[in-house]
Amino acid sequence: MLAVLLLTGCIANGGNTPATSGPPISVQDAPASNAPLETTQASTKIPVYWIGRSKDNVYLYREFRDISGDENPVTTALRIMMAQKPLDHDFFTPWQDPGSLATSISGKNVITVDISRDAFNANLDAGMAQRAVQQLVYTASAAASSSGLINSGQQIQVVILVDGHTDFMAFGQVKLGQPMARDASLVAPLWIIDPQEDASVPAGAVKFNGRSTDSSKPVNWQILQDNGSGTRTSKLTGQAKPTGDPGQYGVFSFGATLKPGKYELRVVQVDESGRADETTLDTRLFKVE
Repeated sequence: MLAVLLLTGCIANGGNTPATSGPPISVQDAPASNAPLETTQASTKIPVYWIGRSKDNVYLYREFRDISGDENPVTTALRIMMAQKPLDHDFFTPWQDPGSLATSISGKNVITVDISRDAFNANLDAGMAQRAVQQLVYTASAAASSSGLINSGQQIQVVILVDGHTDFMAFGQVKLGQPMARDASLVAPLWIIDPQEDASVPAGAVKFNGRSTDSSKPVNWQILQDNGSGTRTSKLTGQAKPTGDPGQYGVFSFGATLKPGKYELRVVQVDESGRADETTLDTRLFKVE
């Protein structure tokens, strides 16, 4: 479980922690985004972003959650983000389940999210508040894009209203009400897509895949097996090469033949010197049955 040192108040994965102070920041302080949107897919799952810590860094990570065909995908994804716990025990959300939540999309690819102020029942420092706001921006735009509600080939912006009004200070730090794009600097450099946390897969050939923000960097992977005594033994290691242009987002995949048991997958990017960059580490627990 990751230690969350920057929050105070109740958060979705439990615990009260102190916050550090900082001056209010504006969403316009964030750099322009080149973070790609999710592609449209025929699926009963929607993408939801969470906050997670990798060594000394804090990033946004994505999971997929179930949705029925008659639900509003954007509203549903945001409700999951605020009211439910992430599947991965290393992730968390500082948002609270709001009393009211509504979303709409304009013809100019602008998503408007109107939430009640009780969603902000936590005090955060400036950096964590910015990540929380971007967590909402990423989730709303991902759900709309993957559902085909917006044109993923164009710039998408998100406007956050609180009780119908602009200029609310989110978590006491970030001024809302102006259109916001994704901040590419806050998304995790590397994450595992499949399997999801605690998923069960059939014994035999198991396929793994993930996403990297830099296709020029190879990905080292390691599979460890649970010994049943609180320890794990390394079973397999390898390296995968993400697809895509150098310096751009890409996906990686590899396979392994596994017997029934409990396992952990660990992935890290390899830097230009050939060393594993542990600050990019992502892990995933799964079962083979």
